[in-house]
Amino acid sequence: MTQKGWRRWYGWYRSVHVKSLDAHQARSLLGARAQLVGMRTRLSNMVRGVLKTFGLLPGADRGLRFDRRVEAMIEDAPDVALIVRPLLATWRQLREQIAVFDTTVQRRVKRDATCRLLMTVPGIGALSALAFVSTIEDPTRFARSRSVGAHLGLTPRRYQSGEMDRSGHISGCGDVLARTLMYEAAIVILHRVKRPLHLKDWALAIVERAGPGKARVALARKLSVILHSVWRSGEPFRWEPATVA
Repeated sequence: MTQKGWRRWYGWYRSVHVKSLDAHQARSLLGARAQLVGMRTRLSNMVRGVLKTFGLLPGADRGLRFDRRVEAMIEDAPDVALIVRPLLATWRQLREQIAVFDTTVQRRVKRDATCRLLMTVPGIGALSALAFVSTIEDPTRFARSRSVGAHLGLTPRRYQSGEMDRSGHISGCGDVLARTLMYEAAIVILHRVKRPLHLKDWALAIVERAGPGKARVALARKLSVILHSVWRSGEPFRWEPATVA
């Protein structure tokens, strides 16, 4: 037996998880949506840039308000409208297709018991639940919930040399989309969740100690751990009251 064969025999190499067709379909759906969202953002920025060139400022409006405001601004500027209207038409098409993808995601999540279970966790919506499930797929792959954070690239790199031993930026390994959505879920908890929540208090304490950036990453990592724990237990997330000062 070759040296490589002996290594496999003694378990030196870990088996590689092969995703199912269903997981690939979910990943493709989420990836296509993310691409269109990026295109929509770049296109709206392009429209703003063109308008700014001609002294027109549409402000920070989004969605239909952005559409209506731009139309009102170019109504009496035919030369500008000649450039902006085709861009705006494409922006509308992107917006409509993103809405179609969102409906598809909602329908898929509605019939997936695991996604519905994970959505009991604060900050977790249909997109982040589907991304997490399609990325992990089998929770028994991880003996410890803490390992999921490392799998998603949410743990800091360690730098060791001589007497130096420090933590750096997150590793950035693993699935980019799932990591991004965990990060967005953390932002939702920090800024939108109004219900008293111990998890939010924990993150706000990190904000005071280390700044908002590190707090968001730490909260995203903790969310991945909680999601895996909820998934394995099969029990919905239990809201704990915020700590009393």
